[in-house]
Amino acid sequence: MQRSICSGLLLSVFFLVGCAFDLAHVSYTQTAFTSRIDANQTFTLAETVDIKSAPCYKRTLRRDTRWDLIGSISEGNVYKSRDQALTVECSNIHEAYLVLAEKSLVGFYLPVEKGFVKISDPIKLPMK
Repeated sequence: MQRSICSGLLLSVFFLVGCAFDLAHVSYTQTAFTSRIDANQTFTLAETVDIKSAPCYKRTLRRDTRWDLIGSISEGNVYKSRDQALTVECSNIHEAYLVLAEKSLVGFYLPVEKGFVKISDPIKLPMK
């Protein structure tokens, strides 16, 4: 009897410890996305870029990844890569695309949430 109570308590503790609590979340603003396809609006990164101003966890954009224009939002043009999957992470993981204004990264577009995540300081991307 005492053994089953102890194992029940132990299972409860494991369950509570294993549950993810939303301690930090990605703050985004809803935005309207307009689809655009322009074969002339692609770029390749000339060097690796570390994004330290990303929400919660640092992101790295790899050198030689190609980014294609797929649309626009009021904050800038939205680019997606076939070479690199990009996410924004805190307690949850969100698929993300780059948002550029005047060749600078200004944030991320979250396609599932239809939202924009602004980074604190725009980053001029090294394009080739």
